[in-house]
Amino acid sequence: MTIKKLSVLLMITSLLFILSGCAPGSGASAPENPAGFFSGIWHGWIAPITLIWGLFNESIRVYEPINTGWWYDFGFYIAIIGGFGSISFIRRQQKDKE
Repeated sequence: MTIKKLSVLLMITSLLFILSGCAPGSGASAPENPAGFFSGIWHGWIAPITLIWGLFNESIRVYEPINTGWWYDFGFYIAIIGGFGSISFIRRQQKDKE
């Protein structure tokens, strides 16, 4: 493994550890400070990661139960649809170029 690949792997791993405090169910949200629209977007983007992580840690959820309601839901679904839809769109563009 080259130094460049090793450093990229180390940076990605570090970033994942830093951002792990923002996962749904991590205790960041409380009834006095529920998750809102932007938290919903973030939780939607990291949903595949938290789904796998939740298998090993029962306190981590894909969806934050302490949220502001409709605005959190709206942000979550926008991120789910936009994130996964853009991945398939990028793949389709790359496939068309070949």
